[in-house]
Amino acid sequence: MIYYAGLVLAIAFVAIAAGGCGAGMGITVAGALNAMARQPEMMSRFQLTMFIGLAFIESLTIYSLVISFIFLGKLPAPDVLLELVKQGTR
Repeated sequence: MIYYAGLVLAIAFVAIAAGGCGAGMGITVAGALNAMARQPEMMSRFQLTMFIGLAFIESLTIYSLVISFIFLGKLPAPDVLLELVKQGTR
């Protein structure tokens, strides 16, 4: 039973990681736009660096999505899980 609870928590943490990636992307774009506004002549370098950083952040999001699908495949069917809960309360 603890195994299944751990799987559910792992899936929740992966979802939190995906949300953190979204926040990180927003901060990255905001910082790059701020830098471009201060130094317009360096705009192409800032854009290149921003796109590389966004690609790394997006890859982390894709990895977390794949991991969550793997974890979801390890969970039992709901009726099996309910039967385990009923047995545990006796």
